[in-house]
Amino acid sequence: MTTANKRSPDYLTAVGIGVSDLARSADFYSRVLGMKQTATFKIDYMDEIVLAHEGRNAVVLMHYTDGSVRNYKDNPIKLVFQVKDAARLIEGIRAEGLAITVEPKVYPGMGGSIIGMGKDPDGYVIELIQAPATVPA
Repeated sequence: MTTANKRSPDYLTAVGIGVSDLARSADFYSRVLGMKQTATFKIDYMDEIVLAHEGRNAVVLMHYTDGSVRNYKDNPIKLVFQVKDAARLIEGIRAEGLAITVEPKVYPGMGGSIIGMGKDPDGYVIELIQAPATVPA
């Protein structure tokens, strides 16, 4: 086996989304969803803030600074988070004055997971999936 074959498999590390207000979005993802800022980048044409949960997959917030016209609002994107308490996070989104599109409830077709959906400051869908409670044997 060669060294190249011993590498870890390819995987998705982050998803980037364009945001209209970099500071507001970074605050939302940090304060409401509990993500931690892991890096910032200034590129000729954009500024970026990378946020993650415990070094896991990240969200890259991108704000273009090149003067080009960008549509940051209500793009058809959904960010899916595995969470401990979907109802608490939905309340956090609601407290920000942002839209709640699906109140948290049990979905039998999803193995009994609790799922709720809201929107971030630019209208991206935030899906929160809470694993079903385990039943003691």
